[in-house]
Amino acid sequence: MSGKIERLPGWQALPDMFGWVESGLPGVHMVPGLHGIRIEEHLAVGAYVLRAELPGIDPTKDVEITVTEGVLTLRAERSEETTEKDRSEFRYGTFARSVRLPAGAKGDEATAEYKDGVLTVTVPVPEAKAGTRTIPVRHV
Repeated sequence: MSGKIERLPGWQALPDMFGWVESGLPGVHMVPGLHGIRIEEHLAVGAYVLRAELPGIDPTKDVEITVTEGVLTLRAERSEETTEKDRSEFRYGTFARSVRLPAGAKGDEATAEYKDGVLTVTVPVPEAKAGTRTIPVRHV
């Protein structure tokens, strides 16, 4: 290595920037020792759905899901140990992610499923009443 800094031209730098933003700045808005959880979220008909990447965990022992004051929080802990003839290795970490639920979401009725390394949390959300309401004006 020559010690020279190589710069990626234009759009090629974007994936690196997204990875940096997603992982966050060390010590900023993160508890030391906690790692983020990659998620996708969307509003379906009558429900808020959050899917989280959590491969290699036991969801009954290693996942905690809470809802407090309209904020859904996922916490997961992963530990793995491999032992070979003359060496052993372990990996572990605590992961956490919090998201604000949509207005009116019924956090106390949330459900969760885990399949193929993906945790899906579904929170009922009442349908917004669409339409226009006419307000009469009183003549005084």
